[in-house]
Amino acid sequence: MELPTPQDLRERRTSLDLTQSALAERADVSQPLIARIEGGDVDPRLSTLRRIVEALDEVEGDVVRARDIMHESVISVAPDDSVRHAVDLMEEEAYSQLPVIQNGTPVGSISFSDVNQAGEDAADLPVSEVMSESFPPVSPGATVDEIRNLLEHYKAVVVTDGGDAVGIITEADLAAQLS
Repeated sequence: MELPTPQDLRERRTSLDLTQSALAERADVSQPLIARIEGGDVDPRLSTLRRIVEALDEVEGDVVRARDIMHESVISVAPDDSVRHAVDLMEEEAYSQLPVIQNGTPVGSISFSDVNQAGEDAADLPVSEVMSESFPPVSPGATVDEIRNLLEHYKAVVVTDGGDAVGIITEADLAAQLS
């Protein structure tokens, strides 16, 4: 994120017809802090600046959330499904990995790489004996920036609501959204 100057923040806020109080409420900071930042009297913490910029983005309608780009249909396997079933499903759906979900909750992931590492006798094993760690969960309100940061380290993120999987997002989904 490119850091805005105090002047940039003031101009952007006024162009959106927001008062300092309204922006402060949206960003969950105090109005005097907004005034001091815009006046150049204080150098805010990055987390505070991010909340202010995100509040401005929301007013503009520019913030894309997980709920906006997730696939609501989560193709998954259960821990007690056979590895053969997982491989068949990945081939059928043309996915290289799947979340492992038990009673609606993500508990792991399985990929062709996991299956190959398990060896050729793994077909009849339960997925739970071959699976890797779960894809990280994000809330439906997670921002694209948050998701992008996670996808630098994981193959997918699972969108959860109350602990239950309600969607999934991969790098390909994010790339399609941003193009």
